[in-house]
Amino acid sequence: MTEEKDTYTLDDLIPEATTLNDISPPARLSVFGDPVNHSLSPQLHNPALQALGIDARYIRVHVAEHDFPEALRLIKERGFVGTNCTIPLKFAALEACDHVDQLALKLGAVNTISLEEGRVFGSNSDGPGFLRAIREAFAIDAHDLRIMILGAGGGAGRAVTVQCALEAPERLVLVNRTREKAESLRAEIAPMLEDEMIHAASSRVKVAEWSDEGLESELGNIDLIVNATSLGMKRSDPALIPAHLLQPHHLVYDMVYSPRKTRLIIDAESTGARAANGLSMLLHQGAISFETWFNREAPLETMRSCLKAALGAQENSLT
Repeated sequence: MTEEKDTYTLDDLIPEATTLNDISPPARLSVFGDPVNHSLSPQLHNPALQALGIDARYIRVHVAEHDFPEALRLIKERGFVGTNCTIPLKFAALEACDHVDQLALKLGAVNTISLEEGRVFGSNSDGPGFLRAIREAFAIDAHDLRIMILGAGGGAGRAVTVQCALEAPERLVLVNRTREKAESLRAEIAPMLEDEMIHAASSRVKVAEWSDEGLESELGNIDLIVNATSLGMKRSDPALIPAHLLQPHHLVYDMVYSPRKTRLIIDAESTGARAANGLSMLLHQGAISFETWFNREAPLETMRSCLKAALGAQENSLT
């Protein structure tokens, strides 16, 4: 029997390759990315597949953006059920689908592909996964919150921002290093808010400067702070928000799921604020993808415990 590889390549998918032929259970799901070797998705999905007795394995596949159409064609030939797509492939996935659901169209990206009878269906579990994570972490829905999103102009930040806009929160403040990106996104989501709100969107969604003064002027009227940047994984990363601006009433959700507490979470907890990291979002994103592929409830607690174990193993490797 062929020994399973940690990460596969496009060459492993071609018909002449035998790398995947003798793996048991057979590879039927994957995550495409560049890079992708850091992904914890196999540790999330394989225990779920095993728990439900599904004869399939989930693998990582390194796919460059220009190879995406070919990689998709090859997994179709191999009888895959579907694939997840991570950075930088979410936009390529959007273009490659025969059908994209309405939410993914609004979010502007696809991270979950389902293969059915030769057709390619695209959806996005980023936004819904975020909503489930917030509800789990803080026992409150986004609709009832005044929200600030740091890094609103990036890929993850865009998905979360659009999803929040669709929930019509009390207030939505966008913060991004490149202000023009945040302004462009604000203009895009304003019509979504106008459909849902009695007051004009301009009074409920705004762009703030990413400076001590800009943040301070807004944070008194914010309930939930979301970090949608990658900053926080390294101890040398700068502070996203000066610690003295954080307040006990704040809820802080850091989408970074580093094995160690990020600086933002440490600073938030030191003020008495409640904080959570992105592990729960990763969990719920995965569960939603699983439910999309198999039309059944995902074994959430199995997935949660295995994900925590995988993250713990990463932490041990850092010590």
